[in-house]
Amino acid sequence: MPVPPSGGTQSSAAVPPPRPAGTPAGLWDRYGRRATDMRLSLTDKCNLRCTYCMPAEGLEWLSKQAVMTGDEIVRLVRIGVNALGVRELRLTGGEPLVRADLVDIIAGIRADHPDLPISMTTNGVGLDKKAAALKAAGLTRINVSLDSLHEETFTKLTRRPFLDRVLAGVDAAWAAGLGPVKLNAVLMRGINDAESPDLLAWALDRGYELRFIEQMPLDADHGWTRRNMITAAEIRELLSRDFVLGPDPRERDGAPAERFEVRRRDTATGVASGPVLGTVGIIASVTEPFCSDCRRTRITAEGKIMSCLFSREEFDLLGLLREGATDAELAERWQDAMWVKPKAHGMDHTGLGAADFVQPDRSMSAIGG
Repeated sequence: MPVPPSGGTQSSAAVPPPRPAGTPAGLWDRYGRRATDMRLSLTDKCNLRCTYCMPAEGLEWLSKQAVMTGDEIVRLVRIGVNALGVRELRLTGGEPLVRADLVDIIAGIRADHPDLPISMTTNGVGLDKKAAALKAAGLTRINVSLDSLHEETFTKLTRRPFLDRVLAGVDAAWAAGLGPVKLNAVLMRGINDAESPDLLAWALDRGYELRFIEQMPLDADHGWTRRNMITAAEIRELLSRDFVLGPDPRERDGAPAERFEVRRRDTATGVASGPVLGTVGIIASVTEPFCSDCRRTRITAEGKIMSCLFSREEFDLLGLLREGATDAELAERWQDAMWVKPKAHGMDHTGLGAADFVQPDRSMSAIGG
C-alpha cells in the first residue's frame, strides 16, 4: 500500500520528471555533481527541543505506518550502494537512538556491506547505554550535537536538562571505539557564542573533533534571520582569542566542513605557539556555501527523496517500494529525483537569506541532516 502523507510536508510532485536519455548511471544532477554520500533519516522524533531546530511544543510526529521499517531501510541502502554508487552512509533523525530497532538496522546494513563507512548523528541522550552495541553491530563512527558545556546554557538551547547524559554518551562512544568522535555545535548570538574557545579547548584535550555550524533557516518556528546568526568569519574571530587556525593540508573532498589545524596562541606575542593540537571544522552553509561540490542525497524517515537540504520538492520512494517496485525501478526514480537537484539552497543560485529564498516548511528534525 502507498505510504500515507505526512503532516507538514511542503508541496511536491510525487514523481519526478524522467532525466534525459543517455545520462550516466548513478545519482548525477544537471550541474555535473554526483551524490555518493547518503543521509538517511530513521525517525522525525527527538527527545530534545533545540531552539534552532524544533518548536517548544506542538509538533506532530509521523505515524508508525508512515515511517520506513528496518527491512525497507536496509533495502534502500542496498540499492544505493550496489546500483547507484553510494560510498558512505550517515544515519540521522530526529534522534536515531529513539528507534528500538536501531542496532538491528545497523547490523542488517553491515551484513550487506562489510566495508561501507556507516556513521550516525545523535544528540547523545542514551548513547552511554547503546554505544558498545552500536559498535558491535557495525557502526563506524558517531557525531554528537553539543552546543555548550554549561548546564544552564545547554538547557536554554535544548529546553531539556540533559547535559550530563550527553557528556556520558560522548565518553561512551569514545570508549566503544566509535572514533573519530565528532562534535557539532551551533552558536547562537548572545547565548553560547562566547563559550566557543572553551568548548574547543575541551574537545582538543579529549581528542574529539569539533565542528561549528552556522545556524541555518531550518528552524520550526521560522525565526531565523541572516543578521542574527553567527557567521564563519565571526567564529574564526571568537576562536582567535586563544588559538591560531591554519589551513588543514588534507583535501576537503566534498566535506561540508572546512577544517583548520589548531595551535595555541601565545599570550605575550600573539602568534602560534607549540605543536598542532588537533583540528576544528566550520560548516558555513550560509556565508561560505559549498554547494558546487555537494555530494549528498537525502532520504527522509517516510522515504521521500530530498536532493537538497533546502529543496521544496520531495519525491516519494517508499510508496513505490510498497507498491511492489523492483530494485531497478526504485533506482530509476531515485536517479530521476537527483537529476533535478537545485544548484544551491533550493534555488538556481546561492543565497540563504536572499529576497527570493523561501524557507522549507520542514524543520531539520523532520528532514534529517
